[in-house]
Amino acid sequence: MELPRYKIFYERSRRVFEFNSVGPKGEISKLIRFTKMRVKGVFNLAFGDKKPGTNEIDDEVISNNGDTRKVLATVANAVDMFTREYPSTWIFAVGSTRPRTRLYQMGINKYLHEIVKDFEVYGLIDGEWQKFRSGIMYEAFLVKRK
Repeated sequence: MELPRYKIFYERSRRVFEFNSVGPKGEISKLIRFTKMRVKGVFNLAFGDKKPGTNEIDDEVISNNGDTRKVLATVANAVDMFTREYPSTWIFAVGSTRPRTRLYQMGINKYLHEIVKDFEVYGLIDGEWQKFRSGIMYEAFLVKRK
């Protein structure tokens, strides 16, 4: 899946990635962080604007920089890089709001035929994980490299 994406910079551990969104509002620094969760082998994917002067993520701000597809393709690239480094891990992802979760789901839906070549994808609905299927509104997602 070769989509336009931003160049990303990452730590040696490949757990923190940074890139700049470029659009009508200028350059906006973005962070992607993979953090161990309490469940063994599961990492949370955190993503958002980098808070100025810190290494913290603001996942509630709405940038509207006109480059959503490119930003999401960049996040997908970070997931690919992370899972190449840590192939047995699961990635847990959920938007900070329902509309963001829906946006992530639309991205998965659009490229599902490509994603499933390399990844297992699950969706959470009513407290149960199930293999991801188009047309179902999920609350969160789990992804693992095959």
